[in-house]
Amino acid sequence: MNVMSGSFLKICGITRSADAAHAVDSGATALGFVFWRRSPRWIDPDRAAEIVREVSPGVTTVGVFVDESPDVIRRVVAEVGLGAVQLHGDEAPSDARALGVPVLRAIGLDAFVGARAVWPADTMWLLDAIDPARRGGTGRQVDWGRAADVAAQARVILAGGLTPQNVADAIARVRPYGVDVSSGVEESPGVKDFVKVSRFLANARAAFAGSAGRLVEDR
Repeated sequence: MNVMSGSFLKICGITRSADAAHAVDSGATALGFVFWRRSPRWIDPDRAAEIVREVSPGVTTVGVFVDESPDVIRRVVAEVGLGAVQLHGDEAPSDARALGVPVLRAIGLDAFVGARAVWPADTMWLLDAIDPARRGGTGRQVDWGRAADVAAQARVILAGGLTPQNVADAIARVRPYGVDVSSGVEESPGVKDFVKVSRFLANARAAFAGSAGRLVEDR
C-alpha cells in the first residue's frame, strides 16, 4: 500500500465500474469498497471482484469492514483481490495482526491516543467523524486543528466532510499522508459525480504539490 505523503488519494464507496475507471483516470491511487451491509454504499464481493479485476495494478483496492471476524475478512480479501483493509468498527488490535494485509484503522480524534498505544506500529490511521450508527460516509468534518496534531505524530489519512471545495485547505492545515472521500463526490450514495471526483483529485494533488493556488474552480 502506497503511503508516501500526497500519494494516497482514495475514492471510497465504489459500486460501479465506470466510477472506478473514472476515479483512476483522474488520479486516484486507492479505491474503497464497502462490505458492511448496513451501508448505502454496500457492494457484493462478487461484484467488487469484477471491478477490481479491471483496476490498474498500481492502484490500492481497500475493503471496508465493520466488526467482521478476521476469517470473513481474509476470505473476502482473497475472493475480491484486495490490497488493504479498512476497519471501521470496534475491532481489536489482534484482529489487524491476523489479516495479513496492510490495515487502515478508522478512528475518531478522541480515541487516537489510547488506540495508538495498543495497535500495531505499522497501522495507518484514517481520521473520520465516527458515527456509531453510520460509521463513515457521514459528510461531517473533523476538527482540522486537532487532526494536524495527530498527523504530526503518525501516518494519517484525512477523511470526514471533504469536498472539492475544501480539500486543499484541509491538506494545507492538517498535512496528512493522504485523503479519503466518499459522500463529498457523490450524486447519491454509491454513485459518483464525475465532475466532483475530477475536481477533488485535481485540487488534492495541487495542494500536496504546494500549488493550492491553482485549484479547479466550480463552473
